[in-house]
Formats: sequence, C-alpha cells, structure tokens
Amino acid sequence: MNTGVKITAYAAALAATFGAAYGVGTGVGPVEEPKKAEHGDHAAAPAPSESAAAGDGHAGHGEDATAAAPAAAANLPGGLQVSDGGYTLALETPTPAAGKSVLKFSIKDVAGKKVTAFTTEHGKELHFIVASRDLTVFRHLHPVKAADGTWTTPVDLPAAGGYKAFADFKPAAPGAKGITLGADLSVPGAYAPKPMPAVAPTATVDGYQVRLGGTLDPGKAGELKLTVSKGGRPVTDLEPYLGAYGHLVALRDGDLAYLHVHPNEGGPGPDVSFTATAPSAGTYRLFLDFQHQGTVRTAAFTVTAGGGKSSLPAPKSDVPAAGEATHDAGGHAHG
Repeated sequence: MNTGVKITAYAAALAATFGAAYGVGTGVGPVEEPKKAEHGDHAAAPAPSESAAAGDGHAGHGEDATAAAPAAAANLPGGLQVSDGGYTLALETPTPAAGKSVLKFSIKDVAGKKVTAFTTEHGKELHFIVASRDLTVFRHLHPVKAADGTWTTPVDLPAAGGYKAFADFKPAAPGAKGITLGADLSVPGAYAPKPMPAVAPTATVDGYQVRLGGTLDPGKAGELKLTVSKGGRPVTDLEPYLGAYGHLVALRDGDLAYLHVHPNEGGPGPDVSFTATAPSAGTYRLFLDFQHQGTVRTAAFTVTAGGGKSSLPAPKSDVPAAGEATHDAGGHAHG
C-alpha cells in the first residue's frame, strides 16, 4: 500500500504502537509528513523558527457539538499538553498497578462533556500510546469506546515508575484537526529508572533485524530508511498495519514530545522510509511498528540529532553484516 508521508506532530499534551521484545538502535524527534499521507490532518511539527496550530474546531460530541474550540498552541510538538484546541485528555485511572491492569479515559470538550464522535483514521477512531518516562517501555494500545465516550483498554506496565499516555485523534466536528494530548500516569512502588539504550544501527525483535539509516537534523528534512530482514534475508512481504507498511512514533528524551510518522511511497518491504525533521537538537527514541505473518512487532532505536553529530548511517537496503552489533530490548507491546 502506498502512503505518502509527512511527520505529523500533534500540538497537544502527550503518544506503539509498539507482547514481543523490541530492539534498540538510533531514534528521532518530531517530524513532518507530506499531505498525501496525513495522519488525522495533524499540524506538522514546526522547526524552531516555524509556527503551526494543531487542532481548532468544535467539540465532537455527537450532534451536540457547539462552541468553537480555542486554537491549539502553536510552536509546540504534540503530546506536551493535557488540554489543547478545546479538548482535554481525562484519565480515570491515573495510578494503575504494576503488571496487568485496565486503563480508562475520555476526551472532554470545552463544556466538560465526553466526546463521542471521532473521525476514523488508519482503521481507528483514536490511537493510544503509553511510554515510560525513561523510554524503555512502549505500548501501542487499541482501546474500546463505550456509548458515553469512555475508552477502556487492558495494559501491562511491568514496573513502578512514571509513564505518559498519549491520545492521538481527530474529532468529528466541522473544521476539526488532528491533535495529540498527553497525560501522566504513575505506577506505585519502588522505582529504579533504566539508562537510555545506546545508539546502534540495528535493532532485533523476534528474530527480525531492522537497520536504520538516513539523516536526522534539527530544522532540516531528511530521509530515514528502515530495512527489515530475517535470517539474513530481506523481508519483501510486509503486511499493512492500520493502513500502512510501517508506523513510526518518536519521543524526545526529557519532555517526551511526541510525533507520529507514516511512510513514504514504497512497500511491501524490505525498506520503509520516512521524511523526518527534528524540532530541536537532542536525543530521541524512535519506535517502528511493522507487521509480518499476522503479527505486529516494534523495533526501537535511540538517535542523537544536532550538536554537530551524525548519528545515522546512510540509508541502505542490505541486511546486517555478520557480527554487526544488534540489540534486543523488552518493554514494547501492542494491545
């Protein structure tokens, strides 16, 4: 399936996809995605000198949507705010227990009513992601909406500590734009943060190797190419997942600024490419979701952008060389 891309940033409070074990390699920050493959018509993540509003419109509360929502904050990547554009991410279970539990939340409009009408995009009315503050745990969940606008999803959060939930959606209201809101979760208990996984050119998950190459620079668009192989052979029959051959989420270390990316034209493998622009220098954690033989897997990478460093090798389609360092990391799953 051919899907044009532009890295979409969600000017909102923060949001793989992404059980299976996932790899560690090089990661990205908020990027822009071409109009052809818009994800919810989200406003693009601006470079430091740019300005973008994401999400103005009416509350999508069935046919009761009324007052125009305030314009979303400009110049911010997605997921940094719990309220934006007239919508609020309201967590009903902000302190889930470690291990398996259930999360409940809703999106509320300017009147405090639960929003019930959303635009379906990439097979879902709302995409929900939970990540640990140290970026070692990543969950791309698929919650179910009740008639009153309450969303529910099972989740497995392996350890105590701080997490952040991201709701990525587009209200079904006149003029509404895609938006990503973010809210904090806390899992009670003794907390020992893990170090950021090291930068590496490849990630390994369930026997699949994913190589990341390309360029990532603050304020400058570049191509990121991810190449999937297994057993030393290119995977040329990737399957569409939520309408695309790959989904990419990037979270910035420190504030967890969020960005969701969809692929440039191509497929069904082994290469999945994206056009990306980092909004600032810094360290990013990138999560690639891909589907093969009916199972969705997530490869995770750490990347440094800016500071005079070139953290990514040139794009290439070959499989990892013998003996090349790869990493396996747990903590990534799909719901």
